[in-house]
Amino acid sequence: MTSKILLSTLLFLYSAASVAEVTVRLLNAPEEGSLVLQVYDDPDAFGDFRNPAREERFSIQPDGSYRLSDLPAGQIVVLAYVDENDNRVLDRNFIGIPREPMGLSNNYQPKGPPSFQRAAFHAAKDQAISLDIELYSVLGEFGQWGVGLGVIGRSSPYRGSDTNVTQVIPAITYFGERLQWIGPELRYGIAGSDKLRLAVIAAYRLGAYEEDDSPVLEGLGDREDTLFGGVGLIYEAWNGFELDLQYTHDLLDRSGGGLAEVRLSRGFHLGNWRLVPRLGINWLSSELANYDYGVPVSAAEPGRPAYAVGSSVTVEAGVGTIWELSEDWRMALNLAVERLDNDINNSPIVAERHLLKGFFAVTYTL
Repeated sequence: MTSKILLSTLLFLYSAASVAEVTVRLLNAPEEGSLVLQVYDDPDAFGDFRNPAREERFSIQPDGSYRLSDLPAGQIVVLAYVDENDNRVLDRNFIGIPREPMGLSNNYQPKGPPSFQRAAFHAAKDQAISLDIELYSVLGEFGQWGVGLGVIGRSSPYRGSDTNVTQVIPAITYFGERLQWIGPELRYGIAGSDKLRLAVIAAYRLGAYEEDDSPVLEGLGDREDTLFGGVGLIYEAWNGFELDLQYTHDLLDRSGGGLAEVRLSRGFHLGNWRLVPRLGINWLSSELANYDYGVPVSAAEPGRPAYAVGSSVTVEAGVGTIWELSEDWRMALNLAVERLDNDINNSPIVAERHLLKGFFAVTYTL
């Protein structure tokens, strides 16, 4: 008797959590091939187009109509894509962007990280739903360009300085088969896949200070902006985590040093926002650490003795966010707090152990 009651309860809960059917009509399907329909009920899984709650394969139908039954009730998204090479996965380019024709419910066509909220619709029990979906290419024929305005900056950890370093820059973005350009950083993939890839990197780096920022810095000379370049290894790890390792060196030889970085991050979706918390460890070569925080013998004076900084390790925690204002407009913000190690903090020109750095931009996708 107890087992019958339990079985009846489970059957009731199942029926209460399912919708009768969804009929999808493709407006521009190819004449032949394989179509895949995926259903997402989790914003985080949808944000990476991975681990759908349901997936069904169909041969292309002449009438362009496809039916899904017994779907989960609540807010769901339907994604359609043409599996052009029949390998049973949504093919992505080197940096993880889908390269096969795809479409989303509500005919939402994002040009960046997708918003679950914009693509989702409500499915109720025993409701018959019809969706019209138009396929599109995320990158188009020549990649995806964006233009806008941005600001990069960092706080000042130096004694007697209340001047933060900021600079307005063009916020140019580009996503192609291998090239990724986001504001002050450019990456070009040279080997690997969307899971594990090796890339060359170029990054614009703000100068740490100008000597008139504080009396304690007078006579040290300005620390100029420069260009760092090197290589990076990016690994798409388990459950949406990304591990990023890179080494870059001062290409203009203004500091003569290099920087190694390790980042662990994971993306989350909240409405039209994508949040990416991250933790990092940075290794600064002695040349770079001295350039930013040291005092050479030639510049020593009373109250500011010569000080040589060895290679140093700093740790940081930060968060990046992208807010989709519309399908074409988005806002990006990256903030991080970096904790300086004892070797840097003991410098006679350093007063603060922590510094804040970040990047803000508003861009329009062409």
